[in-house]
Amino acid sequence: MQPYELTIHESAELLRDKKISSRELTQSVLDRINAVEDRVSSYITVDADAALACADKADARIAAGEAGPLTGIPAAIKDNICTKDVATTCASKMLENFVPPYDAFVSKRLKDAGAVLVGKANMDEFAMGSSTETSYFKKTRNPYNLDRVPGGSSGGSAAAVAADEAIFALGSDTGGSVRQPASFCSVVGLKPTYGLVSRYGLVAFASSLDQIGPITKDVTDCATVLNAIAGHDAMDSTSVKMDLPDYCSGLNAGVKGKHIGVPTSYLTGARDDVRKCVENAIAVYRSLGAEVEECDLSSTDYALPAYYIISSAEASSNLARFDGVKYGYRTENFDSLTELYCNTRAEGFGSEVKRRIMLGTYALSSGYYDAYYKKALQARTLIKRNFDEAFAKFDALLTPAYPTTAFSVGEKANNPVEMYAGDLCTVSVNIAGLPAIVLPGGFGTDGMPIGIQLIGNAFSEQTLLGTAYALEQNTDAHTVRPTL
Repeated sequence: MQPYELTIHESAELLRDKKISSRELTQSVLDRINAVEDRVSSYITVDADAALACADKADARIAAGEAGPLTGIPAAIKDNICTKDVATTCASKMLENFVPPYDAFVSKRLKDAGAVLVGKANMDEFAMGSSTETSYFKKTRNPYNLDRVPGGSSGGSAAAVAADEAIFALGSDTGGSVRQPASFCSVVGLKPTYGLVSRYGLVAFASSLDQIGPITKDVTDCATVLNAIAGHDAMDSTSVKMDLPDYCSGLNAGVKGKHIGVPTSYLTGARDDVRKCVENAIAVYRSLGAEVEECDLSSTDYALPAYYIISSAEASSNLARFDGVKYGYRTENFDSLTELYCNTRAEGFGSEVKRRIMLGTYALSSGYYDAYYKKALQARTLIKRNFDEAFAKFDALLTPAYPTTAFSVGEKANNPVEMYAGDLCTVSVNIAGLPAIVLPGGFGTDGMPIGIQLIGNAFSEQTLLGTAYALEQNTDAHTVRPTL
C-alpha cells in the first residue's frame, strides 16, 4: 500500500509511531497528484512548496508530542472556502484572482489541528451545479470512469479523495453538494446539522441552506474531521452554542433496537440497481438487530420546487455584491456605472449562475413574491414538520443518495431541468436543516458507485455516524478503489 492510499486514522497511527513522516506522506500525495491530476482535474490550485513547509511544521509538532488526529494529514479544501493568502475563486471568472486576507473558520480549525493544505478543489461555479461541469477553469472527471462526472458541486473534493489525491477534503452542501459527489465517487460525505459548523468564510450561495462538511475515505475519518470543524463561532450568527460529543466515541454503539425508516417517495424514479443497493442495506440492518420499515414523507413532492426558489432567491441577493466595484472581475467595456455593473456581471458569471440569479430575482420581484417565494417558505415549514413526525418514531431514515449512478460528461449539460430533478433525494435535508451522511453502498450494473444516504434528526450526528459505521463494517463497497 502506498502512503497516499491511507485513511486519516491509519496515517495518524503511522505518524504517531514514527513509521512515516508528514513530509513523506505529503510528498506521496503530491506525487499522486502529479501522476493522475491531468486526467482527473480535481484541483484548481495546488501549492506543493507550502504543503511541504506545513508538513515540516507538523513533523515538529509530532516530535514534540503535540500532535492531534489530523496533524500532518494532507487535505483539499473546496474553492469556495476562504484560505488566507491562497486563491479562493469559487471556480468563477468573477473571482479568478481573489486572494482572501483571512481564513474561514473551518480553514483555521484545520490549520490549528496541524492538517496540511495541499490545494483548493475544483467545483461548480459558485457551488451551482450537480456535475462540476460549470467551473470556469476545467471539468473534473470521475476516477471510476473518466467519461463520467464526479457529481457536484463538490466534485473536485470527492474526486480528489477517491483518486487518493488527498487523504480527506472539505466541501459545502446547499442541496446535496457533498452527498451526491460522495455517492458518485464511492466516498463518505456528511452534511451536518445547520448551525453545527460555522459558515464564516464560506462564500455564500444560499445562506439558510449552506453547510460545510467532510468528505473522507471511511466513516471513522468523517467523525474525526467533524470533531475538528464543529463548534460555536461568534463570527456566524447562525452558529449554535452547545456542548458537543466526541463523534468518534459512538461509532461502535451498534444498531440493535434502533428504528430505521425507509421513505417510499425517495425511491420514486430510482433505477433498479439503486433500489437493490437500498434493499441490501435494509437486509444488513435487519441482520444487526435494527427494525426497518417503510414510512411516508409526502412533503418530498414539494422539496425540489421549494429548494430551487429559495436557493435561487438567496443566490440573487448574495451574488449582488459581485459588481466590479470593490473586488473581483471588472469589465473594461463601460461608459457608465450601469454599464460597469451589467457588463461585469454578464462577462464574469457563467450561464448556470446567471440562470439562477434571474430565477431568484424573478421570484423576489414585486407581484411574484407571494406567489413563489412566500409559498416556498410555507412548503419549507411543511417539510420540516413532516420530518419531525418521522423522527418521533425513527432514529434514522434510509434513502438512496441519487436515483442513478454518475452520468456521462456532457449528458445533462444542456438540460438543466433534468439535472435539477436528480436532487430529489438530497434537497429536503437542507430545507429542514437536518444532518445526513452518504456512504458507499455498492456498484451499479454499469460498474459505477452507488451511495446510501442516512438522514438524522437535528444534532444527532453521533447516532448517524454510528448507524453509518455499522453498515460500513458489514459491507465491502468502501474497500473497492478506482484504477487510474
